[in-house]
Amino acid sequence: MKTLKKTLADLLHQDAALRCVLLAVGMLSGCQLEPTTEYLPLPPPPTAALPPAATSEQRPKLAGIAAHKFSIAKDRRIVGRLAVIRTQDGDTLSDIARHFGLGYHEITLANPDIRPWTPKAGQRVLLPLRFILPDAPRKGIVLNLANMRMFYFPPKQPDVMFTYPLGIGREGWNTPLGQTTIVAKKANPAWAPPESIRREHAAKGDSLPAVVPPGPNNPLGKYALSLGFNSYLIHGTNKPYGVGMQVSHGCVRLYPEDIKALFKKTAVGMPVRMVHQPYMTAWVGDRLYLEAHQPLQKWAGQKQRLQKSLLKQLRQAAAEKGTTVDWEKVDRTLQRADGIPTPILAASLDVPELAAKAPEVQHPVHFYGQPVVPELTGSDWAILVADFHNAAVAQQLAAMLTHQGPPIPARKVEKDGTYQVIAGPFKNKREAELIAHRIRMDFEMDAKPLPPGTVALPQENASTQ
Repeated sequence: MKTLKKTLADLLHQDAALRCVLLAVGMLSGCQLEPTTEYLPLPPPPTAALPPAATSEQRPKLAGIAAHKFSIAKDRRIVGRLAVIRTQDGDTLSDIARHFGLGYHEITLANPDIRPWTPKAGQRVLLPLRFILPDAPRKGIVLNLANMRMFYFPPKQPDVMFTYPLGIGREGWNTPLGQTTIVAKKANPAWAPPESIRREHAAKGDSLPAVVPPGPNNPLGKYALSLGFNSYLIHGTNKPYGVGMQVSHGCVRLYPEDIKALFKKTAVGMPVRMVHQPYMTAWVGDRLYLEAHQPLQKWAGQKQRLQKSLLKQLRQAAAEKGTTVDWEKVDRTLQRADGIPTPILAASLDVPELAAKAPEVQHPVHFYGQPVVPELTGSDWAILVADFHNAAVAQQLAAMLTHQGPPIPARKVEKDGTYQVIAGPFKNKREAELIAHRIRMDFEMDAKPLPPGTVALPQENASTQ
């Protein structure tokens, strides 16, 4: 990470490695992993007015495709369907994922050939909106850490289920397994960093305050559910684009709109069960589906045993139904481990055929929560973050900055045959200096504040990404 310019260029086409870069720079850090500058008295980031649908407190209306609420029968373990959407200029997979109730991990695994931050216009993005329910009692909240997804079964509604993507604990700070309950609910929570987290930050030269008050810089977001597991929460986030990744110190976080909905539905005393089930199966009529995920690192040593148990289960299921399993397809599904429920009986369709048959949903005018970069004027302060010879790399860095939490508005600007990444607008020198310091710490780049009138931004050369 000594030279992020080189890193970005080297990793432009390597999504798995790029996710490591995102974690390394702290962009998608979890509820207890926040840079010191986040707690300086920063003003709210500048924003532009969004279309009504984007600013509404209601979650987006999805034409013809369910994303959160599903009807379930007593003996049915699979819900939803696959769909596709075509990209337009300025889209990112993160924006598409959030709009359709998916996490970063889910959408990037389902679309391995699409660059997450700089997809080309017109590409077909697969929306993996089919889910197999974990093997657990349908009561209260069930979290399957293996696919980073929550399943909520409301009391007195046995035929309804809600599901939301999660951000969970990173390696070394794993989210625990087991049975617990919601022991408290808090709107607009303050955050008191545990002493262990404060020591960790102090060792890096950071200095966390004893208490972070409610507001845009609070990593808990606007709502928190305390669990019976000591110091563990289900909460919102001020870094929504980390949902669907292993980024926290063990807490479970949801998109702001999802925790708001869940907060209203739940009550103190509700059971919460946390499981790790990377391999799940379900019948739909005479079709047998397998959903496969890579076991989380903590349980990676159990992979062979888990797969052996799965194969035994599949042989028994096929014998009971008098059907034939396509074992080559099972092997491909296990190797792919993309979380897409795949039919595995002989002569059944594989994922490419399923994707080709998936219905296409209409592209919204604006994705829910999608950042909008305000226009720079001659009276604004700005920041020169970096310059590149590669336009795609510059655009990628601008997108990453714009999707920070809180966001840092940035755009790509062509100048004298190179491509600059310019952040802004900022109201004054102090604000620009604070954000430049934050970029230097998070990205290890020598960001330089630029006084008003310094940056020439021809509209046709500016990019809001």
